[in-house]
Amino acid sequence: MNTNNSRTRWLVSLLGIVALLALVAGPIRPSTVLGGGSSAPPRVALEGGGGGGTGNSGDMGNGGDGGGSQQGNANGQATGANNDPTVNLGDDVAPAPDSIGTDIPVTYFGPKPSEVDKRLIGPVKLLRAGDTDPDAGTVTLPLYRGQMKDGTNVWFILTDTTDKDNADALGLNFSGKLHYADVGRTVRKAWLQKDASLTFEKGAVDFAPERKIVPGDAAKPFPPKVAQPGSVGDADYTPIVKIENAGGHIYNAPVVAYGVDGDDLKFCNGKVDHSLVHDRVTKICPSGDANGGGTVTLKTTPIFSFAKPSTYISTEASDPMVAALDAGTHAPAIADVPVGRDDSAFSAIERLFVTANGPTGVKNPQRQGLFSALSDKTLKGEPAPPLHVIGGIPTVALDYSPLWDLNLGEWTQEAIDKGYRARVIDEFQYLGLVQQGWITGPMGKPFGSTGIVVNCPIVERFL
Repeated sequence: MNTNNSRTRWLVSLLGIVALLALVAGPIRPSTVLGGGSSAPPRVALEGGGGGGTGNSGDMGNGGDGGGSQQGNANGQATGANNDPTVNLGDDVAPAPDSIGTDIPVTYFGPKPSEVDKRLIGPVKLLRAGDTDPDAGTVTLPLYRGQMKDGTNVWFILTDTTDKDNADALGLNFSGKLHYADVGRTVRKAWLQKDASLTFEKGAVDFAPERKIVPGDAAKPFPPKVAQPGSVGDADYTPIVKIENAGGHIYNAPVVAYGVDGDDLKFCNGKVDHSLVHDRVTKICPSGDANGGGTVTLKTTPIFSFAKPSTYISTEASDPMVAALDAGTHAPAIADVPVGRDDSAFSAIERLFVTANGPTGVKNPQRQGLFSALSDKTLKGEPAPPLHVIGGIPTVALDYSPLWDLNLGEWTQEAIDKGYRARVIDEFQYLGLVQQGWITGPMGKPFGSTGIVVNCPIVERFL
């Protein structure tokens, strides 16, 4: 009996010490931002909604209330007030330091296992052709110049290919699935020239339009009232290109500028004219009109693949609203690729899981989805990224494709009322919620493909 009393007093004392330490130390803060957020292009026109704001990188929004704490209510929304500027706002996808909760600094931890084997946990640069800037959330890639049959200049990047050897040599993503994209208008032809440039058969892009987003009402910002993309491809434009006289390999070659000379694209230090270039471009610096020697810097967007935070570039979408929200080019031709078959034989796509009505509140650690992307802003005043979920990426799965089949999900009212709504970071976690009936298609319809295709080359993973 005395022993039990002694143990009880010891436990009470220990709990008291823990509580005191918690009061002294204060709350643990989230880690530094890596690769999140977005930059505001000068050509974005934003109207409606409270707070105002502009943005790109697939996370267009009208600004948020800036309030909310790290605690959520039963609906998964932020509550209370927390004005602490050290709280990471909206870009909370970076892994926390290993040292949290230990008695040693992070410098005492060894290299990540991915440095030994890229299939293991840790950061991996996937699109090795470029240099990434995690703080700015950008990737800088080689800029290529080609031409149409009539000599019109075409400025483009290379991100993915079916040529495994060249993918390894150039630092591109290998995607065997692109072999099966040659359906309808999805793939266009090009021919290699003596100067190593490409001549494209057809497909033009107009970068003159001004990107415009008008969010829906405050209670339901998605779908937006207006969504006008800042660049539009003609009926034959597609970034997926087959080089006819060089082995018939297929490349993902998104166009970033069209019909202009190199001297018109001297934005080496930023201040880009987006009436001439892609809306994700933050810098572009060609080497005159030569094919090679130049670079282009583009904004990236964070995403989750099997719980691994990663980044990608969204360059084209088959739907104008999605292209506008993603700061990409509207390319209706890529809608010809078959969807709804995911990893079956001869499928060219990977599934993208987008949540319409996920939790909101920029300080809410469960924040996710299009409602948030159209209403929340980060501490920098930029629209918060939507934090979608994608299936396989290189080093994690064997089924990577940059062509993503958009599956739109919506939390049911019952799930919201029960407090089940939260951030989802894994494909099978998402599918399980669909199977259980907590997530459905829009307005309670069956969950599945929307028929919308997005071109989203993966850039890197953080875990």
